[in-house]
Amino acid sequence: MPIAPSAIELLEVFTDARPTVAERMVAGRKLRERLPRTEHAAFKPRSTRFDPIEILIEQAKSRVPELVPVRHARMLQSPFAFLRGSAAIMAHDLHSTPVTSLSVQACGDMHINNFGVYATPERQLVFGINDFDESHPGAWEWDLKRLVVSAVVAGRYIGLDRVGQEGAVRAAVRSYRQRLREFARLGHLSLWYLRIDREELLQAMDGPARERTEQMLRKAMRRGHTQVLEKMTELVDNQQRIIERRPLIVRQTHTAKGRPIEEGVALFLRSYLPSIALDRQALLKRYRLLDVAMKVVGVGSVGTRCWVAFLQGVDDGDPLFLQVKEAQPSVLAPFFKNPQASRNHGERVVFGQRMIQGSPDIFLGWGELDGQHFYVRQLRDMKGGPDFQPGTSSAEGLTGHCSNCGWALALAHAKSGDPAMLAGYVGKSEQLDDALVEFAQAYADQNERDFEAMQKAVRDGRIEASEMHE
Repeated sequence: MPIAPSAIELLEVFTDARPTVAERMVAGRKLRERLPRTEHAAFKPRSTRFDPIEILIEQAKSRVPELVPVRHARMLQSPFAFLRGSAAIMAHDLHSTPVTSLSVQACGDMHINNFGVYATPERQLVFGINDFDESHPGAWEWDLKRLVVSAVVAGRYIGLDRVGQEGAVRAAVRSYRQRLREFARLGHLSLWYLRIDREELLQAMDGPARERTEQMLRKAMRRGHTQVLEKMTELVDNQQRIIERRPLIVRQTHTAKGRPIEEGVALFLRSYLPSIALDRQALLKRYRLLDVAMKVVGVGSVGTRCWVAFLQGVDDGDPLFLQVKEAQPSVLAPFFKNPQASRNHGERVVFGQRMIQGSPDIFLGWGELDGQHFYVRQLRDMKGGPDFQPGTSSAEGLTGHCSNCGWALALAHAKSGDPAMLAGYVGKSEQLDDALVEFAQAYADQNERDFEAMQKAVRDGRIEASEMHE
């Protein structure tokens, strides 16, 4: 646990003189003397570069063994799917790239599919980062570089030429730079309360991109607990229960450590409840737990333990679905210290989400069971995002989304870092944009080589890949 500061240390925090916005922007610009923005263009894998397959093998050791082949199969669907599951591989590569030493609460897995809309506690849709499993203090450059690489990899996946891929990267970096300058001049509370609501999101678009975004928003509005009830449950002995779809949704009688599931749930609740506010505890206690089941989720997360808890309120029309997801060490942990380090990785995830998301889930919290760390949030609570696929996605759609991603990433970094110093460093010109276009193309090539290495590893029997269907 972090060491509690003394009273004198706390007093110094609140009484020390603070540099002005202008002074901090100048300090940011001076960092260019030590690290010119052009140097962010380079990506040259070392001759002694690690084996990416060994990283996947090492990750598999802490995951549910029978689900590891599923994770591998999902990563092998395309180079874009591979990138989504290879945050640990890219973290090892980014470790050799230059950084300014400006720290933020990094996402750690910043690709374009980890942005979308979600509901605030006031039931308004906002746009932002929606995945925090790898969140950890770190370099802002790592988040931005992973984002632009994902733009290129996604662009290749949907069939864009190099001009289209470059346009997506430039949209993300330009938006990131410009928004940082706006955020740098805001008061601390104004910045803390700031969020990207649906009206602002739509105003930033026009034409077909706006129409697609409106469709996404309407779809997200329908993705609530009632929809989950219809899709995931059925009536059994006059009682709603989660439908088993083995091996992707499985009801289990015992926990991983052999406890009866009822005992495991009780112990977990005792650990989780103190992590949420007292009013949220009172609200949650009004619900009755009906069922729990394990569920396979995502690409990179496959193999970590994820439970869905089905609760009921006043009647059948008042369902609540909670996702209880395992939190393992962040892929950034080997490379950055965490001054907020705790004994629970679920708490790390929750801290990161509360710090940079803006309007977190009312039931967001963490807990522990038999040494395994988890965090909790509502399942599919008005969440949504674009789905980029060959033949149906356009350059305009990807570019617009990347611009919004740069906006949301700038907001996250401004809230958790020093927006004035960041804005001073990234500047007004396109030097950083030019550099990251070059970096993104180079790393997208590396991603394809690693994808091919994974295909070969499956053929050679080093790892197993087998997608399991319902």
